[in-house]
Amino acid sequence: MIAAARYGCTYNARMARYTLVYGVRLIPEGTLTGVEEATLKLADGSSAGLTLHTFDGTIPQLRRSLDRSLDAFFDLLPGAADEDIETFGD
Repeated sequence: MIAAARYGCTYNARMARYTLVYGVRLIPEGTLTGVEEATLKLADGSSAGLTLHTFDGTIPQLRRSLDRSLDAFFDLLPGAADEDIETFGD
């Protein structure tokens, strides 16, 4: 809920709809020298930051790290309670 409020998002109790912005790129470990924040341009003319995350490891380790990271991300958002999924899920 804090993350949604931080970016000015509002939550519709009838299961809000979102656009998930997502990207993945694999590069050899040790070759990355930096990561900068990406900027999203919104329909109302404003912009929003997009935090980029990095993980190091083997393919199985990367899959587990990404899975845990996505689970944690969605746990921060409102509206995905079990009752909502049962009522409004696809």
